[in-house]
Amino acid sequence: MKRTLSAAFALAISMLSFADVPPVSHPQIGTTAQATDGSLTMKLIAKKQNYGGTSDTRDTDINSPKSINIHPDGSKYYVNSLEGCTTISYDFKTHKKLAVIRHQFKDGRDDALWSKPSGLYPWRHYHQNLNTFAGKPVESTFSHNGRYLWVPYYRRTFDINAQDPSAVAIIDTKTDKIVRLMETGPLPKMVSTSPDGKTVAISHWGNNTVGLIDISSDKPEDWHHKMVLVVDKELELNYPLNRSVDRDNGSGYALRGTVFTPDNRYLIVGCMGGGGGIAVIDIQEQRYLGRVLGMMSNVRHLVISNGYLYLSINGGGMVQRMPLKDFMNIAKTMNGTTKKTAQATGWQNCKVGTGARTISISPDGRYIFAACNNVSQVYVVDTETMTTICHIPVDSYPVGLDLSSDGRYVFVTSQGRSNRGGNAVNIYEVEYKNPPTKRFCPACGAPRTEDMKQCPKCQLQYEGMTVMNDTTGSASGNDLAANGQHLSSNTLYYAGGALVAVLAGAFFLFRSRRKK
Repeated sequence: MKRTLSAAFALAISMLSFADVPPVSHPQIGTTAQATDGSLTMKLIAKKQNYGGTSDTRDTDINSPKSINIHPDGSKYYVNSLEGCTTISYDFKTHKKLAVIRHQFKDGRDDALWSKPSGLYPWRHYHQNLNTFAGKPVESTFSHNGRYLWVPYYRRTFDINAQDPSAVAIIDTKTDKIVRLMETGPLPKMVSTSPDGKTVAISHWGNNTVGLIDISSDKPEDWHHKMVLVVDKELELNYPLNRSVDRDNGSGYALRGTVFTPDNRYLIVGCMGGGGGIAVIDIQEQRYLGRVLGMMSNVRHLVISNGYLYLSINGGGMVQRMPLKDFMNIAKTMNGTTKKTAQATGWQNCKVGTGARTISISPDGRYIFAACNNVSQVYVVDTETMTTICHIPVDSYPVGLDLSSDGRYVFVTSQGRSNRGGNAVNIYEVEYKNPPTKRFCPACGAPRTEDMKQCPKCQLQYEGMTVMNDTTGSASGNDLAANGQHLSSNTLYYAGGALVAVLAGAFFLFRSRRKK
């Protein structure tokens, strides 16, 4: 009887672990949603999924997809499959798989790919066969006008607790092959390219540091690490080598969203954990200034557009914004020594779905698209009123999101939770009542025309800015093919085990065992 009760109790506890996991959602191709003001309509037109589906949607290479990036010229897109240790490229128009880039390396065989060790990232726990591993790709950024794609690894597979150096792979998008590998700090997540295309920044979730890489040369063999900057205090990492711990929590400031200011002068980094806030680094003077506070906690993603700094707030399910000029005026009051924090007030807030992760903004700055993990929805925010105007179901549980440069297509990756949901890429078409054609200065929001070389208001130099931050790349005319035969607006939901059902099951198990 005691054994039976123990088994029943263990079953109940294991099932209750799903209580914190929201219901699974699998929207069907053809699902649509219209904005409350009629300004736009979204429609799910295609999928890549590693569950069920048909031959034109099923893709077994989609394995815990963490992020997605559309090439600046609109020709293809890349999906990072974290647990699959692969990056997959697809044709933008047809969704045909072009290449599966495997992040698997071996000492000796792949030595030529590695850049010269910088000395900035010492090994403290592992000392043999360091370059024999599989890498778990997280986020990506393009450089050199889309020629290269930078993909940092959550960790090298042998480093079970992500406490020693990881790495970043550089993919040549012309060949879809890895052409360079460079070391990074522990547990890198976010990576960003400066608007002038000369610097790549990688924020290390694992230990409160940010690495800067000089990519001013067109030759990968010339790229080199510049420095590592510490946000307040570098964490000392000394975890077990034979037992995994939760590195997604308890990692100091948990550095996440990372973006350069349009003038290339500053790097701002969201602090998803610890004391929160946004860390500010002066790139020109090569020093950390401090953390700006005053926004909501759990800052996840940062975007600069039309003179505003936008934030996604994961836990609270919010989008916040503040004029970039006001934010930077506050940030500049810090000096990294005697004053390392400053308060920013006057944020504008908009409620979206809980678990707000990646956000992207239409090219005219009018609409924000937010992947909301907990509720398995994509939300749309009208920036003129800072109100939610639309939301549409997405496969559970969305994390990554990218928007085509003309704003017509939204790509979303769903990673999954507790072995439920996820393993899907959803592709939406957006029809606007008034298509986004206007352009504005990213620094101050002043109107901009194609022939302008400098902003007449803030004097920001447009010449030399990369298309990644400038959103001048074009995917216009790239009408996507839809896949799937069942065009229905229904959404299927599968609820996790509820407490009553678990306890009832345990009760009947106990009764049946007692009768025997």
